[in-house]
Amino acid sequence: MQNKIPKRGLSLTLILVFLLSGCVNNSSVEKYPFNFSGPTMGTSFSIKASQLPEGVKVYRLEKLINRRLTEINQRMSTYIPDSELSLINNSKSTGSQFISPELFKLISTAQEISVLTGGAYDITVGPLVNLWGFGPDKIQNQVPTDEAIQQALANAGYDKLKLTTRLLTLSKTQSGVYIDLSSLAKGFAVDEVANLLDAQGLTNYMVEIGGELYLKGKNLQGKDWQIAVEKPNMETRELQRILPITDIAMATSGDYRIFFEQDGKYFSHTIDPRTGYPVKHKLASVTVLGDTTMKADAWATALLVLGEEEGYKIAEQQELAVLFIIKTDQGFEERATPLFSELTKVKQ
Repeated sequence: MQNKIPKRGLSLTLILVFLLSGCVNNSSVEKYPFNFSGPTMGTSFSIKASQLPEGVKVYRLEKLINRRLTEINQRMSTYIPDSELSLINNSKSTGSQFISPELFKLISTAQEISVLTGGAYDITVGPLVNLWGFGPDKIQNQVPTDEAIQQALANAGYDKLKLTTRLLTLSKTQSGVYIDLSSLAKGFAVDEVANLLDAQGLTNYMVEIGGELYLKGKNLQGKDWQIAVEKPNMETRELQRILPITDIAMATSGDYRIFFEQDGKYFSHTIDPRTGYPVKHKLASVTVLGDTTMKADAWATALLVLGEEEGYKIAEQQELAVLFIIKTDQGFEERATPLFSELTKVKQ
């Protein structure tokens, strides 16, 4: 079985269509001098570069990328029994544990967003997601009892994690706390591969892992990368809009393909860590643009939990570039923050 880092929030609401000069065809895609893809983190990656610097060999670049992705997975996977994160989760200790700088970076970033969102974003929510049947344990979808939800909530909560910056240590205030970094680990991996490409002298490339993206420079036609966002329709796959963007990170989370029905009611896979229950708002999809894919990834998950009103308010407060797609009786309605509109306007 492939080692996986599951994603809380449907990151793949992003259609990975890279529109080259306004059209899609296999012949143009194949002309990329570097076009590398494969499995990683329970999903897939795709990397394209419009140009390769002199002396950079394809096989060596592929080897460097695979090595870096393997290193990240070995630190952050909840599926690898001896990964750094799995060892922490399996430990019953509530004492301080030294952790790697990379793991510290992800957990501290998650904690900052948890504080800003009042706990709507929480990397300890995994047991609740699993309780509702949306986690990796493949249990049957059914509404849990209130008692079961309260028991799961007792072992969840970002405030049950304590970090010490000077020593790079982590402690759990309860031994049963379980950390899942899937809502920002793929974004972090995208950033790390982008850093690797930068170090090799590449200036025009696209890195994608599980729907999270970093774009730099120009595509094969010398234009900004053209990225399509999916219309959040449960029954069909359609484009909502095309974004001409570059030198930027992008992450999308959605709430319309994973759910179950019981007694005539629909239950979303997006669980609010503050209540232990699925969200009930009308927000269907969130796309975030930012400087790093890691933060865009985490914010996309957080805003999807918060919903169209609370989420938009916080997005404006934090000066985030966000596109909200909201379900209405008439179809889907877009609401973008001012920064998103500015970053995606068509250049004359």
